[in-house]
Amino acid sequence: MTQTKAPMTPEAAARIQSAQAKQNGGSVEKGSFTARAQSSAAKNTSTTGKK
Repeated sequence: MTQTKAPMTPEAAARIQSAQAKQNGGSVEKGSFTARAQSSAAKNTSTTGKK
């Protein structure tokens, strides 16, 4: 089965960050999946609609 890749949205990244922060006493480690998700969401938002 083919898996489609959806771009990371700011909303999805916020959900991931919230869950991670709750598990780690409010902190998110640099270089973690959560940090990469936030970075990806920011990049996807800044390039949306530009060609």
